[in-house]
Amino acid sequence: MNERDGRTDEGLLLRVAGAEHVAADIRMLRLRRADGGGLPPFVPGSHVVVDCGDRRNAYSLTGDGIEPEEYTISVLRCPGGDGGSVFLHGIEVGDVLRVSGPRSAFPPAASAHHHLLVAGGIGITPMLSHVRAARQWGRSFRLYYAHRPGAGAHVAELRRLCGDRLREYTGRADLTRAVRAELRASPLGTHLYACGPGEMLDDVRAGAAEAGWLADRVHVERFSAAELDPGAPFTVTLARSGTRVSVPSGVSLLEALEKAGTPVPNMCRQGVCGECRVSVVRGRPLHRDLYLSEAERAAADTVMCCVSRCLDQELELDL
Repeated sequence: MNERDGRTDEGLLLRVAGAEHVAADIRMLRLRRADGGGLPPFVPGSHVVVDCGDRRNAYSLTGDGIEPEEYTISVLRCPGGDGGSVFLHGIEVGDVLRVSGPRSAFPPAASAHHHLLVAGGIGITPMLSHVRAARQWGRSFRLYYAHRPGAGAHVAELRRLCGDRLREYTGRADLTRAVRAELRASPLGTHLYACGPGEMLDDVRAGAAEAGWLADRVHVERFSAAELDPGAPFTVTLARSGTRVSVPSGVSLLEALEKAGTPVPNMCRQGVCGECRVSVVRGRPLHRDLYLSEAERAAADTVMCCVSRCLDQELELDL
């Protein structure tokens, strides 16, 4: 560990410098280096991975990313969830967290002439970063935000930042109608960014498709994947050692590799974060993740081993 800047081989050790509730069950944490020095910059829509006791989870950074002195994340408390929200709601100011460097998976398109942002519930967190950066660089944008009455996070701040570019809704149906109308009217060169519950994202994507939007102008960030079927069994060969590993029905490729003594870096285990991406040497992956683009799926040279499987009986990986 570098005592001066808090860096370790596994990320950063950051002190909780502040904590406050920004809505019911949503707690914002301010994370700083112990020496008060600067942190690595990031692009809007980036996230960090936070060690939460016995698990790790990703949280969107809500700042503008320019020469940050602190990282801010907002965490929705989800008792019984698979993430670390209960842990993060229990820590105190002064506690130290291990945090990864910023990772970009939801950035604004540099070629966009206009940015259409759509958020539901806690999905507002990456949009807050997008809004700050759009204002900083004079980008054209509009934000549609749906939340339960009285439960919207950062609402006062968003109203100040966005002015009349903010549209608020307290029901998904009203949000969907408004967004679909905007999708039909948006000028060429507009890019769409959406984050929120799965059903909301499905509605938004369907609206974009019906309005004739090209897939490369639609950017979606999901919280989790839908429940998947157990899948057919197959065998994977590790190209570097020749080891063969059986993947039974109902067991993920990631679990089979771990059981065989070949751990793969991973995080969400739901096909969302992209952490467990592995190169394919031979065979046809059955993609079931929410991370790869259509072009990446068609290339068939990588697979998210936490959820994806194989279309054939054999798959060879660069492991």
